[in-house]
Amino acid sequence: VKWWRLAAEQGNALAQYNLGVMYANGDGVLEDDKEAVKWYRLAAEQGFAEAQYNLGVMYANGDGVPEDDKEAVKWWRLAAEQGLALAQYNLGLMYANGDGVPEDDAYAYAWWNIASSSGHVDARRSKGIWAGEMTKEQIAEAQKLSKELMRKIEANSSD
Repeated sequence: VKWWRLAAEQGNALAQYNLGVMYANGDGVLEDDKEAVKWYRLAAEQGFAEAQYNLGVMYANGDGVPEDDKEAVKWWRLAAEQGLALAQYNLGLMYANGDGVPEDDAYAYAWWNIASSSGHVDARRSKGIWAGEMTKEQIAEAQKLSKELMRKIEANSSD
């Protein structure tokens, strides 16, 4: 904790993220969700995808912050657009259920399609179930949306 804190206080995003994890789990420090959120946010604002994902989880669950699905979506989208499959899967869930975003079958399918291409098993399963409820036209639209989202993700990874 001592060394992570020293690096985190100097602005190192990985150290900020790791310190957030330590506070979230109570490893070497007393568990403190508000402190975890503080460190995750600092790393997330620097574009650290895993911190963005964890910050989204904190908002989705109301851990250390008021529960806020829109904020969860915001942070998961940032991580998803960097290629983080867990965030892509969770975005699919949010679109499927209309949590923090308008319910949208095409976006749910598209995010699960992208996450499943990274090997996310639950995303593959969810996409398959969802496809059983969609028309061929809806699936074609969702596939087109997947390609558009992938182009954005690929552009972000080349920056």
